[in-house]
Amino acid sequence: MNKYSQCLSLPKEAGNPSKKAELACSVKDALFEMYPGASCALDYAPGDDNDAFRLLIMARLSAQCTDKRVNEVSKQLFKSYPTPYAMADADINELERSVYPCGVYKVKSRNILDMSRIICEKYGGKVPDDEKELLALPGVGQKITNLMMGDVFGKPAIVADTHCIRISNKLGLCSSADPDKITAELTKLIDYKDRAAFCHAAVLFGREFCTARSPRCELCPLAKKLNERFTVN
Repeated sequence: MNKYSQCLSLPKEAGNPSKKAELACSVKDALFEMYPGASCALDYAPGDDNDAFRLLIMARLSAQCTDKRVNEVSKQLFKSYPTPYAMADADINELERSVYPCGVYKVKSRNILDMSRIICEKYGGKVPDDEKELLALPGVGQKITNLMMGDVFGKPAIVADTHCIRISNKLGLCSSADPDKITAELTKLIDYKDRAAFCHAAVLFGREFCTARSPRCELCPLAKKLNERFTVN
């Protein structure tokens, strides 16, 4: 049973299964209009040789933690350990203290230390840009891998985070809480080049309007745009 109730503000025609591809395109266009240039909420400062490493570490810290907290913690973390080699040489106790505010700090710090050592020893200090090699790193799952592929390696992929899962279900694009199923379904519906940006825009929309506890349905601009797009027969 799907735990997400479908948005009652959507036009009935948008719920027609035969219209799902059209609905997905309309949702994407509306989100891009609302959030032009949407990008990753993790402030990993893209543009230098270590940006992939920073995003990888921050993505691991973000599990069960807010992006805001991760951004705050990471500023000092990367001052202390700016490169994979510096992180690989970190004292585990000091690393635990550094990431403590992000929660589950013992597991996260061990994952970070181990993945940093692997990156240095096996990949010469460069985060691998291969999906299977990323997935083999400690603490790295499909969501982190897809984020890395889309944001730093130019291979856009669906990142099924909590916002993307909730919104996709409420809008009728998907009917599952399983991240793998959401990823597979949205991969079919969203054009390759738009996948990363779509997920980033969905995060912004989820935070501003379609929140988990108190959604602002009466103010939702997305529902308005979709009602304008679809004609109820």
